[in-house]
Amino acid sequence: MTGLPIFTPEIAKAVLTDILTALNTPENTQKLTEAKENSGNEMLKMMQFVFPIVVQIEMDVIKNYGFSESREGTVQFVKLLRTLEREDPEVAQLHSQVRSYFLPPVLNSHINCSTEASL
Repeated sequence: MTGLPIFTPEIAKAVLTDILTALNTPENTQKLTEAKENSGNEMLKMMQFVFPIVVQIEMDVIKNYGFSESREGTVQFVKLLRTLEREDPEVAQLHSQVRSYFLPPVLNSHINCSTEASL
């Protein structure tokens, strides 16, 4: 697909809700739990083992909304989300929930504060 889909806050909420649902399937919960256990509390290991699982699940969902199933599709999706989360607190909150799967709470809240500060 060459053009991006129309991406409204409502669509963003639907996509993020679908991603959260996919993250919580028994199969994915098991994969993520194992990856987190292997990572311990080390951020570098979290990014090495947990982050790729979350991104793959995200790519599997966003392709259903017209994004390419590639790194570029994921980057486009995140850029659009960043714009919308400045305008819609619910989008920001859902995106924060997705990030919580691979970012420690302190870092995740710092990212939210940075996003708010950049308004």
